[in-house]
Amino acid sequence: MTEELLEIRKDLSKKLKKERFEHTIGVMYTAASLAMSYGEDIQKALTAGLLHDCGKYCPAREQIKLCKKYGLQLTSAELEMPALIHAKLGAYLAAHEYKIKDQNIIDAVRYHTTGRPDMTMLEKIIYISDYIEPNRREIPGLGEIRSIVFRDIDRAVYLSALRTVRYLKDGGRAVDPMTVKTCEYYKQDHKGEMK
Repeated sequence: MTEELLEIRKDLSKKLKKERFEHTIGVMYTAASLAMSYGEDIQKALTAGLLHDCGKYCPAREQIKLCKKYGLQLTSAELEMPALIHAKLGAYLAAHEYKIKDQNIIDAVRYHTTGRPDMTMLEKIIYISDYIEPNRREIPGLGEIRSIVFRDIDRAVYLSALRTVRYLKDGGRAVDPMTVKTCEYYKQDHKGEMK
């Protein structure tokens, strides 16, 4: 691990709650494993994995205030679902507080909650690593996604987005339009595989 990453890790270990930090480390190493498997830059995967939840160090109300302070426009969906805000805030912090220059890493942090159509490999890796990392509590379909992710990351992304949309709809909760777009985009390759 580079000196820069060790510094970021040390900082986040102080800022994030214990469970969130453990989740972050799980995402970081899951992302590195997937990067090895898919020929993606391992250092970039480690960095994006480590920073993916850096905006979650404070409650949602505080995150909204920080977004206003930094001039980050929040969508109506984000305001309706404050759990999404940390991704946009995290991308800003990655660039400005942690001095990340690589736009691919910043975008991977930005889209790790909702995904987006036509993601880069690094974006897909961080999106799915957040969903499948080993500390995640077992949810329906998680085992299936874990079993295919190293063979077919696009299908894993599709199933993850599909399950997220269904889970939110079944619970009567709002669904971010970008998550729906992600699901629809990755569904194209997997017609007839709805489970």
